[in-house]
Amino acid sequence: MAVAKRPRLRKLTMHLLLVPFLVFALFPFYHMALTSLKQDRELYDRHAVPLIIRQGPTLEHYGKLLWDTEFLTWTKNSLIVTVLATSVSVVIGTVAAYALARLRFFGVDTFGTGIFVTYLVPTSLLFLPLAQVVNWLGLGDSKWALVVTYPTFLVPFCTWLLMGYFRTVPKEVEECAMVDGATRIQALLRIVLPIAIPGLVCAALFAFTLSWSEFIYALTFTSSSDQITASVGVTSELIRGDIYFWGSLMAGAVLGSVPIVILYVFFLDYYVSGLTAGAIK
Repeated sequence: MAVAKRPRLRKLTMHLLLVPFLVFALFPFYHMALTSLKQDRELYDRHAVPLIIRQGPTLEHYGKLLWDTEFLTWTKNSLIVTVLATSVSVVIGTVAAYALARLRFFGVDTFGTGIFVTYLVPTSLLFLPLAQVVNWLGLGDSKWALVVTYPTFLVPFCTWLLMGYFRTVPKEVEECAMVDGATRIQALLRIVLPIAIPGLVCAALFAFTLSWSEFIYALTFTSSSDQITASVGVTSELIRGDIYFWGSLMAGAVLGSVPIVILYVFFLDYYVSGLTAGAIK
């Protein structure tokens, strides 16, 4: 009987050990949602308990965000930029990753490493030269400037991630298709990509998250209220000098997290399998 209880006790212990990590991960979201529901008099009361609501919840911060600012326009701009930049980056990254994973040519390994190093270059070093490119293209103060510049860090990331995943796909399936008369492009489209769907979903989710939360390029290349994204609009409109509208700021953060949460909930299985396969390889 004691022997039978040991696996159950071990499993319970393992789950208990995960509780601190779970609390650490979820606490910022809890505090963010809590702050967005507090009334102003409780938010700015130095004697209030910060982790609970004692004077009743309110939705006035959400109302102010939605009706007193252009948050819906900013969110629409963010969606347009993110979807377009992610789509372009995943397509380019897929082709580049397949070439680096399957084709043999001089310097292929060095080129793959170079792509990864390019991804590591911080955006704070690149926005100045990219500003000249944006002005040369005539896209200043336009959300299309972000569609052009975001792939500069999304494509290297998608390429690096998909390289590892494509190497897990057996070459034999492509070779069989090519023996039957398929070209390499047809083998990629009809054989490899259906197998690599988890990796593609993982790359798309990461690219969507990175572009959705990007701030430096959005702040540099857009300034008009009808062109900025949500990450810039919320901070610029709700932070005025040393005055912080904490309730509305946290409301914007909560609403801004919704698209990411929805995507990860629906594609969690693909995300985990794609990430682990590429990482292990």
